[in-house]
Amino acid sequence: MSEKMMLTSAEAAKLLRRWNEELTALEERENVSREFVASTGEDLEMVRPEYDYAEMQAAMGELEEKIRALKHALNLFNTKTVVPEFGMTIDQLLVYMPQLSKRKMKLSQMAAKLPLSREVRYNSNLVEYRYANYDPAQAKADLEAVTDELSKAQTALDTLNNTKRFSFEM
Repeated sequence: MSEKMMLTSAEAAKLLRRWNEELTALEERENVSREFVASTGEDLEMVRPEYDYAEMQAAMGELEEKIRALKHALNLFNTKTVVPEFGMTIDQLLVYMPQLSKRKMKLSQMAAKLPLSREVRYNSNLVEYRYANYDPAQAKADLEAVTDELSKAQTALDTLNNTKRFSFEM
């Protein structure tokens, strides 16, 4: 019998984390109980750990199936749900945000440069200068714009993740 649930992305993430932790606990329990060592002459049934192969495989398989189903439902939600402020789907925004972060790092370095700086070379009598081949003030302005855009994207995603629900059948 399947059960239908309505979840937000934030709730789904918490549920996935819980199921993955349960799966890890089962795997760890299986690792310590599927084999055992006994001394010669020792009563095997006295030292045998509790372990039911079929039951363990079924329990792990059930959790793996739930995880797959929820991740699939979440992926579908991410590919179909448009973030209104950006006119792109959540999965596109999840690609866009790291691109913005990368651009922000580059612009941060460029904005910090001086238009002209002296190069010091050891073992050389030459005086050399490094010139910025761009306007550092423009890089600073672009950095502020990218920072604002990234913040806006994070806020929009957080809002959707905590408010918009999707259907999940378990």
